[in-house]
Amino acid sequence: MKVTVVGAGNVGATCADVLATREIANEIVLVDIKEGIAEGKALDIWQKAPIIGYDSRTVGVTNDYSRTAGSDVVVITSGLPRKPGMSRDDLIATNAGIVKSVTEQVVKHSPNAIIIVVSNPLDVMTYQAHLTSGLPREKVFGMAGILDTARYRAFLAEALNVSPKDIQAVLMGGHGDTMVPLPRYTTVGGIPVTELIGKAELDAIVQRTAVGGGELVKLMGTSAWYAPGAAAAQMVEAIVRDQRRVFPVCIELQGEYGINGVYLGAPVILGKNGIEKVIELQLNDEEKALLETSRGHVKEVMDALDNLSKASA
Repeated sequence: MKVTVVGAGNVGATCADVLATREIANEIVLVDIKEGIAEGKALDIWQKAPIIGYDSRTVGVTNDYSRTAGSDVVVITSGLPRKPGMSRDDLIATNAGIVKSVTEQVVKHSPNAIIIVVSNPLDVMTYQAHLTSGLPREKVFGMAGILDTARYRAFLAEALNVSPKDIQAVLMGGHGDTMVPLPRYTTVGGIPVTELIGKAELDAIVQRTAVGGGELVKLMGTSAWYAPGAAAAQMVEAIVRDQRRVFPVCIELQGEYGINGVYLGAPVILGKNGIEKVIELQLNDEEKALLETSRGHVKEVMDALDNLSKASA
């Protein structure tokens, strides 16, 4: 199996490192626009192989997509972080252009690849990649929910003083402040979380999760990379090994939950064909209202991208 990671920044390099360490693919190609960055990081990961003990080969290239030909899965992490003074529309326009260009190259050299988008703003970048690729929604989707649930589970494990391995959870909606937590579907070793923690403490954890990315930016002055990179690698693993894992991913909803044409996080079965099935949960009125708020927010950002595209046409 061959996996390409586009973007050799912190997130992309971490994703490639996890893929190699876990021997998820025979070959991992790291691509970046900056001369030598992908080559250097790929070489560093390869030189770690004798120490840790793995044989996945990592290769780095500068803007040479011919080297990625025949990839089974492609992870797109390219894009710029939002800088001081940069408007949301500026960020959307810049990163949409990058994701569009990358997606065109990916599809040209690996027409059968499954594409996982990690670039931000996540929901609208998934929309851009889907539009550009022309592939079915089952083969172009975004990584957000796995990261968000990981943060949620980590905070719960800390509060309950239990192993994070025993916590299962689902989050839906957009990636960010309007994500939709679902405590009803959160369990600890099969026990509903509401039996183990009070509402006020649980609400505080949910709120911390919603701004989890912002908390890290404040601490470090830049976005997170260990957890996002590992989350993307986990999605690749589910596909490459046909694990049929149940994960929340960003996908274009086509009637599920009464929503059409908007890219939102929803639980799916992830396997060798990409998204094998979208799972529809029976949401209560409060959860439906939260999902509708999230839908409205994401649709607004999608409309902003559409308007920018029309203006530049």
